[in-house]
Amino acid sequence: METKMRPLGEPAEVAAFLGVPEATLRQWRYMRKGPRYSVVGKYVRYRWSDVERWLDENARGGDD
Repeated sequence: METKMRPLGEPAEVAAFLGVPEATLRQWRYMRKGPRYSVVGKYVRYRWSDVERWLDENARGGDD
């Protein structure tokens, strides 16, 4: 069975998804505090599963 991967997210897409400026993602990468990312050649890319996992791990409040 073949598993299909989702396309990798570009910084602009991830920033829009998270509702933050791209500059914030750059700062987070520098400070090592945002979602995991990969460098493909000279391009920064995000796996959507890593972005969603990071979002879940940083959730606050609620009835957990």
